[in-house]
Formats: sequence, C-alpha cells, structure tokens
Amino acid sequence: MPDVNADFSRPAWLAPEAFVWTPSPQTGVERVMLDRVGDEVAVATSLVRYAPKSRFPPHDHALGEEYLVLEGEFADEHGRYGPGTYVRNPPGSRHAPFSDPGCVIWVKLRQFYPEDQRQLVERLDLPVPRDGHAIRELHRFRDEAVAVVAVQTDAELALPAADRVQELFVIEGSIRWSERSLGARGWLRVPAGEGVRITAAEPCRLLHKIRPAVAVPGGATGATSAASAGT
Repeated sequence: MPDVNADFSRPAWLAPEAFVWTPSPQTGVERVMLDRVGDEVAVATSLVRYAPKSRFPPHDHALGEEYLVLEGEFADEHGRYGPGTYVRNPPGSRHAPFSDPGCVIWVKLRQFYPEDQRQLVERLDLPVPRDGHAIRELHRFRDEAVAVVAVQTDAELALPAADRVQELFVIEGSIRWSERSLGARGWLRVPAGEGVRITAAEPCRLLHKIRPAVAVPGGATGATSAASAGT
C-alpha cells in the first residue's frame, strides 16, 4: 500500500469534497486516508466508516490509538461511544470494535509513546464562545498535546509554531486557511516550526494535535503488531 502525505516537511490538507472512500481488508469498513506511513501496520490518520452491523476482529494496538466518533455509534467490549466522544486506548491495549447502527470515526494509529498508558474517554462538548475562541486541553505527554477548540464566526485562531508537526481537524462548522476553505471533517497538517492561522467561516469546533516525535518518519518505535488500520 503506498504512503499518503508522508512528507512531513510540507503542509498537507484534505477537504471533504475530495474524500475518496476505499475498502479496508474487513468487509463493511471503508476509509479515507489522510496521512499514512506503512502498509496495513502503519502510522496512520484516517476517517473510517463502518456499515451497520460491521465488526472488526480482535486486535492489539502496540503504539496505541485515538479516535473521535463523528456520527452513529462506535463500540467495543469496553463501551459504546456516540458522536462527540474522544477515546484514547494506550499502547498494548486490545479490543474487537463493531458498530450496530453504523458510524464514522476519525482515528489515529501508532502515534503514542510506549510509556503513555493513560486511558481516556472524553466528550468534546466545549461551548462556542460569544466571540473569539476557547481551548480545552484533553491530553499532554512529553511533546504530544491534544486539545478541542471552539471558534466563533469571523474570529481568528493563531496557533504558534511548535517544535513538532501540528494538525487541525474540523469537527463541525468550517474554516478558512491559507486561501482555502475546509468544511466539517476537513483536515490540515503543517510542518514542525510553522504556526497555523485560521478564521472561522461559521461557528466551529476543531481538534488540535501536536504530533509526538514517534509519529513522524524516522521517529516510529516499538514492535510491529497485528493491529489493523481499521481501528
């Protein structure tokens, strides 16, 4: 399988109107690859769509996974998660995911440090402020940071340059960035050393991620596992 947006020294983005859904190895599960380094065991950021009654075989996550439920209900033996639920499963975790009604999730694989063993289930219900923006940090470990951001219409959000790669994922609403428009489920990534400046075209919520060194080419560590890219 070819790498996707694997040059982390360059900006990358994908608007929803450009999504191409491709089948995963598991029947009923499709994905849009946002970035990917590796084959079926990969450092990957994807959108994943489960058809109703779809299931994935039990599998391990050697370097962890994080996901955000966008629609429907995503479930495993540990719980059921509705829209707006953000979940982190630490390195070494194992599950057998499924969806009875069907669902769409944003998911990142193999992007944790092995020592980061925090389990997290969090609702991303940060209110959009009357003006400006609000930020709530969800998780931080070493050089990784994850936050939910709410931005009011026409407000600007300027994220300073970081030592690591930064990403924004549009949960709802739409933004303008570098003369481009990104609607709900749009994604962008900027290289280490660059900041991000966006303007909200309408009230929006975003997920902001500073990727750890483990998540860039040449930085991945840990043993290869049987974890699939489906989640």
